[in-house]
Amino acid sequence: MSDPFKQAETARKVLIVPEDASGRLDAWLAGALDGEISRSRLKALIEGGSVFVGGVAITEPKRKVHPGDTIEIGMPEPEDPEPKGEDIPLDVLYEDEDLIVLVKPPGLVVHPGAGNWTGTLVNALIHHCGDSLSGIGGVRRPGIVHRLDKDTTGVMVVAKNDAAHRHLAAQFADHGRTGPLERAYKAIVWGRPDRLHGTIDAPLGRAGDRTKRTVKREDSDDAREAITHYEVLERFREKPDATCLASLVECHLETGRTHQIRVHMAHIGHPLIGDADYGAAFRTKANLLPAEAKAIVNAFPRQALHAFMLAFEHPRTGETMHFESPLPADMEALAEALRG
Repeated sequence: MSDPFKQAETARKVLIVPEDASGRLDAWLAGALDGEISRSRLKALIEGGSVFVGGVAITEPKRKVHPGDTIEIGMPEPEDPEPKGEDIPLDVLYEDEDLIVLVKPPGLVVHPGAGNWTGTLVNALIHHCGDSLSGIGGVRRPGIVHRLDKDTTGVMVVAKNDAAHRHLAAQFADHGRTGPLERAYKAIVWGRPDRLHGTIDAPLGRAGDRTKRTVKREDSDDAREAITHYEVLERFREKPDATCLASLVECHLETGRTHQIRVHMAHIGHPLIGDADYGAAFRTKANLLPAEAKAIVNAFPRQALHAFMLAFEHPRTGETMHFESPLPADMEALAEALRG
């Protein structure tokens, strides 16, 4: 069986079709290579004239294979990425030939896009990783398998080759149901949930603004399952009636939807401090604080959310990798101001 992690982008692969084989060229190759190259990538190689049967270039992916066929695949060098590398400092927790684990700071967009074509995490990784990146989809770029919002901090894992990218992406798609993948966040929210432990099971979909999400009815066309488990870790400025001004909450994701924790906590009446999208109506609660603490809360520039823990299975070794990051300085200062 071929090693899907073998860096063979410059090699010419040769395969012999066995006696019992049949089917489309692209489908047979995808199976014969044991996932080393995705079917979409193989289709592009065939259409580009890089696959030969009996020494003749074949450009039709649906061409049938026959027992005894000799198939050669010319693997071109990965193309340079469109985003350019930029020397942006990275807080790296772990790195090897397959992946890199880092702590994303606030204000850093993960991927280039409209309004953010430079200065992103992808630009930083292209510079940092250099030639250790192999072709992901034929392009020398980092493999993003999950994202954090621009103003959310915390632990992320990024793939450095195609095989690691597919393996990690499958784990995130599975949401840890059959493997060790686990994601946990800490958030500072207004008030205190009625229960110190709880589960929010509320489907999410697009709001009127395409960038925002909202809780939807299960029968809505765009409703997607979303489940968040939470635990109250600390209560700030608690009153005799057991209510409090704010709380430090730990959240574990069973699904990974856009803005999931932010929308779910707002849905139960406890939006994140600093969340301009889902908690702006709660800003006046800061008026209950002494002047110095009020100033710190009002000046907090982002949603108070930190992805403090990430666990996953290493795509090559099968080892369970576990990483944690303490609260960033700005959230720790916010918590201190609320403690009083």
